[in-house]
Amino acid sequence: MTRTPLTTSLDGYDVWFLTGSQHLYGPETLGQVAAQSQEIAGILDAAEDVPVRIVWKPVLTDSDAIRRIALEANADDRVIGVVAWMHTFSPAKMWITGLDSLRKPLAHLHTQHNVALPWSEIDFDFMNLNQAAHGDREFGYIQTRLGIPRKTIVGHASDPRVRAELATWQRAAAGLAAARSLKLARFGDNMRFVAVTEGDKTEAELRFGVQVNTWGVNDLADAVAAASDAEIDALVAEYEDLYAVAPELRRGGERHQSLRDGAAIEIGLRSFLEEGGFGAFTTSFEDLGALTQLPGLAVQRLMAEGYGFGAEGDWKTALLVRVANVMGAGLPGGASLMEDYTYDMTPGEEVILGAHMLEVSPSLSSQQPTLEVHPLGIGGKDDPVRLVFTADPGPAVVVALSDMRDRFRLTANVVENVEPTAALPKLPVGRAVWKPQPDFPTSAAAWLTAGAAHHTVMSTAVGIEAFRDFAEMAEVELLVIDDTTRLSEFQQQVRWNQAYHRLAQGL
Repeated sequence: MTRTPLTTSLDGYDVWFLTGSQHLYGPETLGQVAAQSQEIAGILDAAEDVPVRIVWKPVLTDSDAIRRIALEANADDRVIGVVAWMHTFSPAKMWITGLDSLRKPLAHLHTQHNVALPWSEIDFDFMNLNQAAHGDREFGYIQTRLGIPRKTIVGHASDPRVRAELATWQRAAAGLAAARSLKLARFGDNMRFVAVTEGDKTEAELRFGVQVNTWGVNDLADAVAAASDAEIDALVAEYEDLYAVAPELRRGGERHQSLRDGAAIEIGLRSFLEEGGFGAFTTSFEDLGALTQLPGLAVQRLMAEGYGFGAEGDWKTALLVRVANVMGAGLPGGASLMEDYTYDMTPGEEVILGAHMLEVSPSLSSQQPTLEVHPLGIGGKDDPVRLVFTADPGPAVVVALSDMRDRFRLTANVVENVEPTAALPKLPVGRAVWKPQPDFPTSAAAWLTAGAAHHTVMSTAVGIEAFRDFAEMAEVELLVIDDTTRLSEFQQQVRWNQAYHRLAQGL
């Protein structure tokens, strides 16, 4: 079977630039519209801070052309979204069929060709040509009338703020595109008796596009057993080059076999995922079959390469980690499975210590991890190898995806990773320590009010705006806990959202 390595890059994507006008103005004006819209598209495409290629399309002046361009965008897998700008006045009834047909994310760029007005030269020809302030309001009306999810970006293409908003929207669109093509392998079921890791996999495929299916863990164990000594030798050498490997795990060390077993798991897991075209996966310590140890090192390294992962069968978190990895492609930082584990409740100095048994991605740290082996009190297998490190200080966001029975809910908390106040010599796992916004009591109470999951994705590459845009595109609920959050208002928002989302589904 052909093996296809996972790609976590924005290089293969396009965003189409659509410009609206009409025939009323005549060919000369339409020629000016085309030239000026090409210039605006060119400014955006040439900007280093805009990560996805902007592809200009001919000016749209009638309903049939708009419908056709929407269908073409839908059919092109390279296209992750479209940007629309009404350069002049484009009567919005022309856009109804096209917008209703469009299945790719939409950004409405409310801009104009010129930055400053040439006050002394303005005549009515200038007004007819440069009336996006007029045309975009018509376009805004029809989008709202049709209930079209979109991102509205206001300002000139030369403004860094505008480009930053567009770049974030592009990253969110790439995340949605990755979800829509994602195959997710569950090795075993979710942890027994746990509620939050359950979920409606059929609804997830309808809402996000992800295919979630289960494979027996011994199918994975067979792939692990097929790893050759030469492959294991090569991977162990790579570990020794990249990490500070504990002496007992090195060649000749008394625990070297544990490292070889961990390498075999990575080789087998990688081959299984590549042969199946999977971009995300789950494991469960309750179902390890013939595996010699709970996958730790392998999971950490695969997440750092862009794979999605969820522990204890948590496929919703695996989906979210993959989305976050794609959204953050090429940026400093990373994305990882995370779990709020324990607190320092010193008044006024509260912090959260997050970790998992083994599976936190080293992409959260710029320091060299250590590679160690230690006992694990659950799973009933050999001691697992794992990378040990602490996440870098700096801004981050933790986001959970929960099934609320009639909808999915994203809950996000803006946080600041900090250095631990003391060393953690007896906690040999990947971990992070953070201060949540707006403060610890409000954050925790709001999280519990939302019914948000204990498994999260931590992103240090993209922030809250990318998840806002993703939620809008996917038409999924998002609750944000940040420095503006007040608990009483948050509680009201949860109640209002419940009513809204039930009404929005229709009868």
